[in-house]
Amino acid sequence: MVDKPKTNDLTIQWFREASPYINAHRHSTMVLCVPDTLLQSEQLDNLIHDLTLLSHLGIRLVLGFGLRSQVESRLAAKQKTTQVANGMRVTDDAALQEILTIAGRVRTQLEARLSMGLPNTPMAGARLSVCSGNFITAQPYGIHGGLDYQHTGSVRQVHSAEIKSQLTNGNIVILPPLGYSLTGDVFNLAAQEVATQTAIALRADKLLFLVPTLPVDEQQHTIHEASVHAMEQALTQQHDEVLVRTLKNATHAARNGVDRVHLLDMNDPNALLRELFTRDGGSTLITAKNWEHLRQATAQDVNGIIELITPLQENGALAYRTREQLELDIDSFIVCEREGMIIACAALFIAHDKAGDEKPYAEIACVATHPDYRGQGRAGELIAHLENKARTYHVGMVMLLSTRAAHWFIEQGYAEATPQDLPKPRAIEYDKQRNSKVFTKRL
Repeated sequence: MVDKPKTNDLTIQWFREASPYINAHRHSTMVLCVPDTLLQSEQLDNLIHDLTLLSHLGIRLVLGFGLRSQVESRLAAKQKTTQVANGMRVTDDAALQEILTIAGRVRTQLEARLSMGLPNTPMAGARLSVCSGNFITAQPYGIHGGLDYQHTGSVRQVHSAEIKSQLTNGNIVILPPLGYSLTGDVFNLAAQEVATQTAIALRADKLLFLVPTLPVDEQQHTIHEASVHAMEQALTQQHDEVLVRTLKNATHAARNGVDRVHLLDMNDPNALLRELFTRDGGSTLITAKNWEHLRQATAQDVNGIIELITPLQENGALAYRTREQLELDIDSFIVCEREGMIIACAALFIAHDKAGDEKPYAEIACVATHPDYRGQGRAGELIAHLENKARTYHVGMVMLLSTRAAHWFIEQGYAEATPQDLPKPRAIEYDKQRNSKVFTKRL
C-alpha cells in the first residue's frame, strides 16, 4: 500500500497567515482594472481563477478592462488610422464602430470565462453570476488645443446605487470602457478613468491596477509603499507614459476616499493573491492613510510584544521580562504597528535619583524590531520619539544598556559610559552577569 503524500506544510502555514486577511476582506468592495494586453495573454486564465476565488470568499468585485491595443490592431488591419494626443484617442466614427464591436466581444468572452465550471479544473462547480449595463454616464471630452476628440468622452456620473445593488446580489460587475450620454450617444472612455471614478463613487475598499511595470524611486528600486504625496513626487522618476497616467489616477483615487490603491505586476501570476493575503504584498501600495504608525502601547499589545521580544531574550540581546512585568510597564511602551502586527517596540522609564538631587532621569529599554523589518529606520524612529517624550519631563540626559548594538547606539548620538555613571538606584539594579554596556546622551 502506497502512503498518500502529505500536504505541504508551507501551504498550511500560508493559509493560517492569510486567515486574518480572508476575514478582513469579506464583504469588501474591490475595483480591478485590467489592460487589454493581459486579456490576450496566457495570464488571463490564472486571473479568472483568482477572481472566482475572491468572489467565493465574499469579496464584491467590479472588473474594468481596456481595449487600446486591440483597437489599434483592428484599425491597422483595415488600413485605418486614428490620432492619439496626450494619451487619448481621437475617436472618429470608424474608430467608434470598431470599439463597440471589440468591447462587446471582450465582454462576452469574460462572461464566458467566468461561467466556466468544468470538472478537473480550478473552477470546478464554481459558476459565477456576471452583469454589465449602462452604469456610466459620459459626456464629450470636447475640444482641447483646437483638437476635437469627437466620440471620446469622460465620466460624468457613476450610477453607484445600481452597481451596489448588483454587488449585493452576488454579481461580478463588468465595466467596458464605454459611457452613455443623456442624449443616447456612446463615448469611448479611458479604462483607468472608468475604474478610478467607479472606485471613488462606490467608496471602494481597494482599487487595483494591473500594470506591465511598477514605479521606481531615484535609485531605480521598485516602490512598494508610498503615501499619495510621496508618489506624486515620484512621478518625475517614471519614464513609462502609461504608468504615469496610471499613477495619476491612483493618487486621485486615494485622495478622494479610496482607502488603498494597488499596482500589481501583470506578469506575475501570483501578484493579486499575494497582495491581498500577505502582510507585505510585493507590489505597490498607495494610500492617503497610514498603514504603519507609532502609538502608545495598550494592554492588548502585551502578546504582540512578547512574540516580538522572546527570540531576543532567548539569545541574550534583551534582558528577560515576565508577562507580569510587561503588563505593569505597558504604559511606558510605544509600538510600531503594521497591518495589525506589532513589528517594533521600545520603552521609556522616568525616575528620580533620590539619593542626590530630585532631577528625573530617563532610561530607554527593550528596543526591538521584527527581523523582516530591520535596517529600515524604525528603531531610530522609536528612539527619537522617546527622546522627545523624555524632554517633556525636563530630563537632561537619557541612558540605555545594550549587549549587542553598541555601534548602532553610538551612531544615534550616544556616548559609552560605565556602570558607575548610572544614577545610584539604577546602579544598584545593574546586572553584572549580563555585563551590558552603558550609553548616555545629553538632551
